[in-house]
Amino acid sequence: MSHKAGFVNIIGNPNVGKSTLMNAFIGERLSIITSKAQTTRHRILGIVNGDDFQVVLSDTPGIIKPAYELQNAMMDFVKTAFEDADVLLYMVEIGEKELKDEAFFNKIIHAKIPVLLLLNKIDTSNQEQLEAQVALWQEKVPNAEIFPISALKNFNVKEVFDRILALLPDSPPYYPKDALTDKPERFFVNEIIREKILLNYDKEIPYAVEVETEEFKEEEHIIRIKALIMVERETQKGIIIGHKGGALKKVGTMAREDMEKFFGKQVYLEIFVKINKDWRSNARQLRRFGYNQK
Repeated sequence: MSHKAGFVNIIGNPNVGKSTLMNAFIGERLSIITSKAQTTRHRILGIVNGDDFQVVLSDTPGIIKPAYELQNAMMDFVKTAFEDADVLLYMVEIGEKELKDEAFFNKIIHAKIPVLLLLNKIDTSNQEQLEAQVALWQEKVPNAEIFPISALKNFNVKEVFDRILALLPDSPPYYPKDALTDKPERFFVNEIIREKILLNYDKEIPYAVEVETEEFKEEEHIIRIKALIMVERETQKGIIIGHKGGALKKVGTMAREDMEKFFGKQVYLEIFVKINKDWRSNARQLRRFGYNQK
């Protein structure tokens, strides 16, 4: 029996539904999904296995014009998505008319690999609007096959997946067949806490925060986790902790409940807040947090 395997990379502007689509394919919440832009900071690989296939999906940060060092590092993850893909999924949403970066757009229309253009959030549009958008994108990206989808409502997702399988080369699997992702457990602890911060705080706070898991001890019936929330300034530390520690306690409770679902085990979670001045602009710190590949 022949076996297909390959890398499928998802790119697009911030907030178009890339993480939602990847999670729909995988059936696990591997990527942070919130309504705030720039929630995905790393390239996250998710792996879908079948008897005769392995699809390695890569969810990348939304394409932006970088304003500081962290965002430069995020865009480096997007650039590498062009280099190792067998199939490119370019995701746009209803009402969108262009990619925020002309150079990336050029790469898409001159790609040597199959491009599937996914027109997402069609549940928010009518037939007339949909037809106009399909015509617009057919003209802009003539090398792409267009699929109208709703990642959130799971509409047309299976059809896209079947098309991906048809396009993948014959190849042995790249990862063990029981693998869901290439990321370690600590990565998902950090991401779950970061998601709760995105949901519970406003303004610049979520973007000035990095989470680091200091301890991850798995015992038979419980996982003991110690995590650090890093902020850039004293005022941010006060906001994260909140009045009498209430805000931090809420984040901790929500994160622990999610972790117990994710790991299928009881979790004991301790969270501390620490100031790490200007980490977003510090190349050494960014390397430590896994951003700078160079």
